[in-house]
Amino acid sequence: MRPLRAGRPTTPARRRARRDPAPSRLAYRLHRLWLTPLFRGIIRIGLPVALILGGGIAYLSDDARREDLQAWLAEQRRAFEERPEFVVKLMAIDGASAELAEDIREAVPIDFPVSQFDLDLEHIRRTIAGLDAVAEAEVSLRGQGVLQVSVRQRVPVVVWRGRREIALLDETGHRVAAVIARAMRPDLPLIAGDGADRAVPEALRLMAAAEPLKARLRGLVRMGERRWDLVLDRDQRILLPEGDPVTALERVLALDAATDLLARDITTIDMRIPARPTLRLGPGAREAFRMINLFELEEGAVGQ
Repeated sequence: MRPLRAGRPTTPARRRARRDPAPSRLAYRLHRLWLTPLFRGIIRIGLPVALILGGGIAYLSDDARREDLQAWLAEQRRAFEERPEFVVKLMAIDGASAELAEDIREAVPIDFPVSQFDLDLEHIRRTIAGLDAVAEAEVSLRGQGVLQVSVRQRVPVVVWRGRREIALLDETGHRVAAVIARAMRPDLPLIAGDGADRAVPEALRLMAAAEPLKARLRGLVRMGERRWDLVLDRDQRILLPEGDPVTALERVLALDAATDLLARDITTIDMRIPARPTLRLGPGAREAFRMINLFELEEGAVGQ
């Protein structure tokens, strides 16, 4: 069945008026450009960042606005740092004597309360570790606003009489503290002489070997920065060699145990040449020896 209304004839002009569904050349190129990752990154990230930076530079180009911003930032930072949870109120010191604790507080004069952001913990630790009496130091922040200082204190083992001072030394020869007089630490043995502080381990071995003479021992003197003299009461000295002094001292102790050598009128036992020990007699023994020789000479003359 045919329609009652006749269709319009299709003319060439009408065919040309129809819209072409294909994109234009410009739209095609823009679409291809948008598919490029670099271009999308520039549009999505680079352009906003550039706008923000440009606005910020334009705002901060004015000196007054820049100073106001800096002051506001400093105020906000200070307000944050001074919050109660960041305030340090006191210092706690563990492992130190009362004297050392006082020295630590003098070496690190902190005006409490103070913000923990104003404390340089590493600088504080180095300062405390630099004290003579401190072997090791640790510094940390504890709860409740406490600056915790933990130290390992050096233990003095000898008194060293040097040219300019009298000092306490630990087992390695490190200086612990100065003392006014040797009598302040009568419980510690005495060493003296140049270089004695650098030979403390050897001095301790000699003192351990000289334990039988402890009641008579007055100290050790470093001679020529290379060897020791063991000083006893009654002005007696044992001159020890540079090499293996402990063995030489043990030989003297063995002789003393067998012959009461040190109880005699002898001022010096020279062991510097271990194969040839030498004795120096006291004034009384020398006089007695002289009298004996004189008596023997007289008897010889009478016998002739």
